[in-house]
Amino acid sequence: MSATKPFIGITLGDYNGIGPEVILKALGSQRILKWCTPVIYGSKKVLEFTRKQLELPEWSIKEIKDLSEAGTDQSYVITCWDDSNTLVEPGKVTPEAGKAAFACLDRAAKDLDSGVLSAIVTAPINKHNIQSEDFKFPGHTEYLTERFEAKSSLMMLVSDELRVGVATGHLPLLEVSKELSKELIREKITTFLQSLREDFAIEKPKLAVLGLNPHAGEAGLLGQEELEIIQPVIDEFRSKGNLVFGPYPADGFFGKAQFKEFDGVLGMYHDQGLIPFKYIAFETGVNFTAGLPIIRTSPDHGTAYDIAGKNEADPSSFLHAFFLAIDLVKNRMNA
Repeated sequence: MSATKPFIGITLGDYNGIGPEVILKALGSQRILKWCTPVIYGSKKVLEFTRKQLELPEWSIKEIKDLSEAGTDQSYVITCWDDSNTLVEPGKVTPEAGKAAFACLDRAAKDLDSGVLSAIVTAPINKHNIQSEDFKFPGHTEYLTERFEAKSSLMMLVSDELRVGVATGHLPLLEVSKELSKELIREKITTFLQSLREDFAIEKPKLAVLGLNPHAGEAGLLGQEELEIIQPVIDEFRSKGNLVFGPYPADGFFGKAQFKEFDGVLGMYHDQGLIPFKYIAFETGVNFTAGLPIIRTSPDHGTAYDIAGKNEADPSSFLHAFFLAIDLVKNRMNA
């Protein structure tokens, strides 16, 4: 692998969603080859079906069996399952598409593990039809955390304006308060600060922490989590010279655009962080799993079955995920 031109893997995701479409649209420009060599873990048959169905421009993509056959002058595809009888049905949820999505992810993870891939960009999966004996996780983040034996990971949403992480990820709202603890908040802040330093090359990162309850608990009137769990941990980090501030009431924090004063924002639960993020940067936002020994990014949207096969999918978020992966590879090499 060339240090200046890394192999970046792309997993196909659910082929009945918009994954194949955004991949083809995003990688159609040959200028991408200046910075990396894209390798799609998917199916040449599915990509060709999508290209013809949507009348997308044809471009050079070579099918290979493994990365030992790859050069650095074009894009590649590795077919990860027996696709001889594969039927692409845009907008439909099928068990076959779920099995194929896992096969692509598993093959890419093996190449990441062996070091031949520098990073992966994952197209959206359906969290239901991918479930199997091998995949019993709420999403990519949890699967990759266990697969690569990471002590801690952090779901982080990234744009030019904002970086948001969440202390609890794909968890029912009823369970959030039960999950929060000093240990968890400490772990997530540590992971966030380390990622800002190593992945984003910010020497002295400034982090905002949101409260859990309305008005950040209103001094205990609306909940005790801020006083008993969140504030003490913030004080710990501050006492060690870290620029960690809060807890802030989430509504006022985003309403006043205070996020512009920080390098990162840690929310307590999924929607608290993702709703304002997607409102601010839906088309350009990227999902990044911080804290892993490998680099994984993805667009911040789902399978979008409602527009699959209609040539309406916007590849902007996927492109941003792709270029962020390249940047993160460079930053980790220089860390």
